[in-house]
Amino acid sequence: MDIQTIITIVIAIFVIIFVLFVASSIKLWIQALVSGAHVGLFTIVFMRFRKVPPKLIVESLIMAVKAGISVDTDGLESHYLAGGNVTRVVQALIAADKANIDLKFNRAAAIDLAGRNVLEAVQMSVNPKVIETPKVSAMAKDGIQLTAMARVTVRANIDRLVGGAGADTILARVGEGIVSTIGSAGSHKDVLENPDNISKTVLAKGLDSGTAYEILSIDIADVDVGKNIGANLETDRAEADKKIAQAKAEERRAMAFAAEQEMKAKVEAMRAKVVEAEARIPLAIAEAFMKGNLGIMDYYKMKNVMADTQMRENIGAGDEKGPNQ
Repeated sequence: MDIQTIITIVIAIFVIIFVLFVASSIKLWIQALVSGAHVGLFTIVFMRFRKVPPKLIVESLIMAVKAGISVDTDGLESHYLAGGNVTRVVQALIAADKANIDLKFNRAAAIDLAGRNVLEAVQMSVNPKVIETPKVSAMAKDGIQLTAMARVTVRANIDRLVGGAGADTILARVGEGIVSTIGSAGSHKDVLENPDNISKTVLAKGLDSGTAYEILSIDIADVDVGKNIGANLETDRAEADKKIAQAKAEERRAMAFAAEQEMKAKVEAMRAKVVEAEARIPLAIAEAFMKGNLGIMDYYKMKNVMADTQMRENIGAGDEKGPNQ
């Protein structure tokens, strides 16, 4: 291979590199130049080596410069490499500048990297957002349940966006305040007559402390009367007391029945003893005959007495029944 061929190959390689890396960047360089955003041509070229999209960086820089925002390509590149949304951060800076909100690039980038929508936060600082709480049920001191729903007007607090709690915390705190306010009311009628007392009491508690928002107002949208929880509790308690009393009565009845059965068993045992004793009488009479302690006339007299006694008992039983029975 001669020198001429080598030179030709080198020139071809140079031309290919120029076309791939330089020629495609010239358009962006000219666009930035005519827009007043000074970006070096080789800076745009080397962005590709850093795996940064030059078009995104240059267009974001032009957008910032046209809005009078001072940013540089190094900051935009580092934010992109950190996983941030460069376009949204620049748009947030422009919106904040137009609304006279003091927002620097580093703070906006930090908010964006924290997972917050910095553009939405700036817009919410200018145009407050209304969030609606779910229906919250609470019971007044008179036992009547009330269900309330509130609309909370909040404004984003730029200084607390990083590390501040979100809207869910606001809703939870407002719900807790509604429950506490209704629960401290002496009667549900007081709440129905002055529902604004709920919002005033809840708003005075400083519920936006430690959150990324500032509460502007809390408005009670709806208050409904629910169940009579106090009466239901008393009914349940009375029902429970009745069941306890029934159980104790059943226990006493069972004990009485057991005692009755025990007494019946004792009566039967005594009757068995009587029968046993009566069964020994003939033997005793026979033994008395054998020993000569009882004569035949004595025996017949005893039988006559027994028969006469039985007859009298039968006559007495008949008189007790009466003539019509």
